[in-house]
Amino acid sequence: MARIFKIAPSILSADFARLGEEIHKVEVAGADLIHFDVMDGHFVPNLSIGIPVLESLRKITRLPLDAHLMIERPERYLEAFAKAGADSISVHAEVCPDLPAIAAQMRKLGVRASVAINPETPPDRTLQAAGDFDMILVMSVHPGFGGQGFIPETLDKVRTIRAGLERRGLALDIEIDGGIKVDNIDRAANAGANVFVSGSGIFGNPDYGAIIGAMRSRIGAA
Repeated sequence: MARIFKIAPSILSADFARLGEEIHKVEVAGADLIHFDVMDGHFVPNLSIGIPVLESLRKITRLPLDAHLMIERPERYLEAFAKAGADSISVHAEVCPDLPAIAAQMRKLGVRASVAINPETPPDRTLQAAGDFDMILVMSVHPGFGGQGFIPETLDKVRTIRAGLERRGLALDIEIDGGIKVDNIDRAANAGANVFVSGSGIFGNPDYGAIIGAMRSRIGAA
């Protein structure tokens, strides 16, 4: 089955003083969805935006909102994020002992269910539960801060996950998040990813349309 490639600007790298304008600019530039990072200062050593901001963004964009919960006990907040307007929610396997149960909770709320894994986390348990999810998110940096350098070894994990999904006849999205830029997006696509989160790789450039176009060109040739 042909993979559909999607570009997901991460607003963690956007200008928060002009967040609405930034969302509009990447929407016009051809983004497919908006990646929304949530950090609690416990699971990761940083704090970020939450439910009120996502609810505000839902009012100004028709793009899907992709909420990435880098938090402990995410099951407590799923309903609130779904009601605020999240279209997909990623929870971390490292803090979810029962992956099928939390996937069922998300689907009951009407959102796409996604499971995320950190660079050092083996993919085995996530692959075992893959049939319960719509997407697997592979972190290609250590979560918690934007602007980090890409960890190339995570591409082996993407290859392992894609091969495991194909053996089981599962057509899940594989999202990759962290350090994705024009010069490495094709490598991520070749490894098996099809949803590409990019923060500074997009927002660090003056012309969002040009950079997203360049990314599409690179993965088109992947």
